[in-house]
Amino acid sequence: MLKIALPSRDGVIDEHFGHCEYYTLLTVDETRNIVKEERLTPPPGCGCKSNIVPILVDLGVSVLVGGNMGEGAVMTLRRHGIDVVRGASGPVHEAARSWLEGRLADRQELCTSHGHHGCGNH
Repeated sequence: MLKIALPSRDGVIDEHFGHCEYYTLLTVDETRNIVKEERLTPPPGCGCKSNIVPILVDLGVSVLVGGNMGEGAVMTLRRHGIDVVRGASGPVHEAARSWLEGRLADRQELCTSHGHHGCGNH
């Protein structure tokens, strides 16, 4: 089984990993079918400075599919063994399906426009 986290807001990919409304957690079976969906509300504060990454690890997440994010968040996720796929958009299930079908690869997009909270530059 594989568990994917998708930063979400109102059922779509939230372009801002560190301040998403919630994470959609999808469990995927060996045939790449989604067999379970959960919602995780993150702790307050910037995602890369909160304890969200250890929580995701504890829940068994191994892949995060999102829009874009700061380098600090990417490095923290990867350091904890979570693969990062940036460049997703639209409804979370469509983004997950695109990745599962090999139509979405990491676009290596770094969020630098929100430097006011510090996550883009550490």
